[in-house]
Amino acid sequence: MDEAHKSRYSIHPGSDKMYQDLRGLYWWPGMKKDIAEYVSKCLNCAKVKAEHQRPSGLLLQPEIPMWKWENISMDFITKLPRTANGKDSIWVIVDRLTKSAHFLPIRETYPVRKLARIYIDEIVSRHGIPLSIISDRDARFTARFWESLHEAFGTRLDLSTAYHPQTDGQTERTIQKLEDMLRACVIDFGGNWDSHLPLVEFSYNNSYHASIGMAPFEALYGRKCRSPICWTEVGDSQITGPEIIQETTDKIRQIRDNLLIARSRQKSYADKRRKPLEFEVGDMVLLKVSPWKGVVRFGKKGKLAPRYVGPFKILERIGKVAYKLELPPELSNVHPTFHVSNLRKCLADQDLQVPLDDIRIDDTMHFVEKPVEIMDREIKQLKRSRIPIVKVRWESKRGPEFTWEREDQMKLKYPHLFTTVTPS
Repeated sequence: MDEAHKSRYSIHPGSDKMYQDLRGLYWWPGMKKDIAEYVSKCLNCAKVKAEHQRPSGLLLQPEIPMWKWENISMDFITKLPRTANGKDSIWVIVDRLTKSAHFLPIRETYPVRKLARIYIDEIVSRHGIPLSIISDRDARFTARFWESLHEAFGTRLDLSTAYHPQTDGQTERTIQKLEDMLRACVIDFGGNWDSHLPLVEFSYNNSYHASIGMAPFEALYGRKCRSPICWTEVGDSQITGPEIIQETTDKIRQIRDNLLIARSRQKSYADKRRKPLEFEVGDMVLLKVSPWKGVVRFGKKGKLAPRYVGPFKILERIGKVAYKLELPPELSNVHPTFHVSNLRKCLADQDLQVPLDDIRIDDTMHFVEKPVEIMDREIKQLKRSRIPIVKVRWESKRGPEFTWEREDQMKLKYPHLFTTVTPS
């Protein structure tokens, strides 16, 4: 079986192909079962072969909040054009019950203490202290000061697992809508994007939201907001005494019912394309990684790099769809908790390990292959412009690799390469 699977003339076929190749020449009792078991324990096959099954892990949704602005989610939009006021980012904060949102213009370089002051002035002063916050693992959210601030408030921070942004899907969807509205505003009205942000926030909060069956403004305040297209006196009918409390309670109950219907529909759609998968503490699993060669490689990927690394031991189960792994010192910069969709059962011998000495992986589970030197320079002549490009030699496990890159982008990312240039 070694000859039919690992030799240079076979190169790791699947169990079905290997069985068809051998059945014409050999036979023994339980042959097909033995071949399938042999292939399933091949560590190289587990590392490099793609899965053709549905993604693992059924959809797990957070609980529906009980009241307004008790459970929120937040994220950042970065790398925006810098405005006259120096703003280049937007802090998006969304209430998970009413879907009302605040869009706060900030600078990407703001320290955590500055963000904490903005958070208190804009959110806590208006809506009180939330019970829980869902966000990704941004360095600003994982900072010790931010954690201690919410510990003093009594707020629980629910951070997404490493390399699985779907946890914060609500904020991601709001960001997508916000970016579309900002693009439209800049095209229609011109000017800096921060001048349009207040009216974009008004428009978003005053627009119908399918999951709650009304506009976020109506869900938050109990009545519709006046706007130029509907300037009726919506507040003329005065409601006093117990009627206000009853109407607010009925509105919250209606919102929760609408959210439950929308969540059930979403889960039924999502679970059709997923499969359940569970592991036990002590199991050995492989960890999925995405091969990548730096941020200026124009989307080129190191396709011959392994798809999985490991195996690693499961130390703890976090919730229903996440697991904490025992990672080696080489991966000390990676958060050890992963969603089940990033894991794969390892059936190979536990003594086998994938060497990580020559593999550099960043905190998003991407291979990092850095440039070594500049080999040559040229000018790329376009119709109306001239672009300086450089020939770069990259550090790679598979030997030297050379690519042509834009000189300005390489200088920005790797300035040390341009101190000494070695022409070819």
